[in-house]
Amino acid sequence: MESYKTLGGFAAEEYVVKRSRFIGYAKPIKSEKDALDFIAEIQKKHWDATHNVYAYSLREGSIKRYSDDGEPQGTAGMPVLNVITQEGITDCVVVVTRYFGGILLGGGGLVRAYTHSAKLGVDGAGIITLVPWSVCSLTCDYNYYGKIETLIRDCDGVVSDTQFTDNVSLTFRIEQGGEHAFDKKLKDLTNGKVEFTVVDEIIAAK
Repeated sequence: MESYKTLGGFAAEEYVVKRSRFIGYAKPIKSEKDALDFIAEIQKKHWDATHNVYAYSLREGSIKRYSDDGEPQGTAGMPVLNVITQEGITDCVVVVTRYFGGILLGGGGLVRAYTHSAKLGVDGAGIITLVPWSVCSLTCDYNYYGKIETLIRDCDGVVSDTQFTDNVSLTFRIEQGGEHAFDKKLKDLTNGKVEFTVVDEIIAAK
């Protein structure tokens, strides 16, 4: 697994130029179906719009798609896709809805308007970096619990579950590549009495 950048959430941002109203929608996705479903949702919502231009990018299959939706070729869908590419994000979809205001923008004006609207949507959604983590578990006695929890945090780890019985069982994640350093510190802290096990791998925000 490798780290990658994607959108942090959903956003809808409006922009008006020469009476044309643009709405930039941006959303993270997991599949091409997610992208197509979202595009269809926006098209249904804005059935009366002049254009619903879109672009999306997916890691799986290195898929990149776009549509000008009736705008002059190269003036709409490609500029939206270029924003996605230039921001270095993937697993995301951007739809820019346009309501024509009666004044022609020209080719260059359309490129600038769609680029700006897409960027507004992306900025509104926020960009996050997802990194690979090792999900780990360990069991320790209560004497070590506080120290180990602090050690996990000091190693930029995240505790996701704690079970208190006769002993304490912790489930936590460590960024991949940091397991060896954590193992050494854990052994030093507990004189080798506590060990951890890697039980899974996930991709999550840092």
